[in-house]
Amino acid sequence: MAKTKAREDAPGSGTDPAEGLDDAGEGATKKLKKKVYEKELARLQLELVKLEDWVKAEGLQMVVVFEGRDAAGKGGVIKRIMASVNPRICRVVALPAPNEREKGQWYFQRYVAQLPTAGEIVLFDRSWYNRAGVERVMGFATEEEYAEFMRAAPEFERMLIRSGTILVKYWFSVSDAEQERRFQARINDPAKRWKLSRMDLQARSKWVEFSRAKDEMFKYTDTDDSPWWVVESDDKRRTHLNSITHLLSQVPYQELPVQQLTLPPRQRDDGYVRPPRSSQRYVPEIW
Repeated sequence: MAKTKAREDAPGSGTDPAEGLDDAGEGATKKLKKKVYEKELARLQLELVKLEDWVKAEGLQMVVVFEGRDAAGKGGVIKRIMASVNPRICRVVALPAPNEREKGQWYFQRYVAQLPTAGEIVLFDRSWYNRAGVERVMGFATEEEYAEFMRAAPEFERMLIRSGTILVKYWFSVSDAEQERRFQARINDPAKRWKLSRMDLQARSKWVEFSRAKDEMFKYTDTDDSPWWVVESDDKRRTHLNSITHLLSQVPYQELPVQQLTLPPRQRDDGYVRPPRSSQRYVPEIW
């Protein structure tokens, strides 16, 4: 009998999160073959280039919001998107905690400063929804601030959409067991340990409170104008492919004609003499 996944609205799977798991994740009943994954990812990344070319040519403004629990896979999807696109057109925004000056501003102000201009795509690795999640659960926002956010967020997003901004919101849903597995992997790997903050650990201890906060957030902000799209993210490879495929479907883009480039001949040598190697510092060729 297949295991039942403990999702965020049903915490406590009662299983050993480290038992019998592979890189695809606890939720993967059949692991997607690496060759299939890499071939499809390469195809989708080429489509992302076509999408950004279209956004640039048409002067569109696109915002993609990535939210979800810690270790839910947001960063992995963003990494795959950015691997093929032009960072001058598509950029990632991952804001730190607000400083003292920002705390005194209108809540949305520092996010407005990061919005795209014509011909740009902005990926928010966490966004204004910090107020409905971590700030709410960890007590960083007052009840009045939280209530005002819930009233203001749908209106803020309607304003963006009315102004012509394409807004897409993703919530990455990870099971209790799979999050535990990923946290343990980060704890035990020095190269990944930086991904695990004290706040992440505290949030882990408040799993149920975060589930309730997410449900409340959806009740107010999952609107017909600006819906939340939920991504099942236990299986990393499928998460990458499903997310990018869906993102591409949100804009009716077209492939633009490719400008043919011709490499000009190199300038002729008119007596240039290169300085001797001994006059410059070179990186040692160890390998």
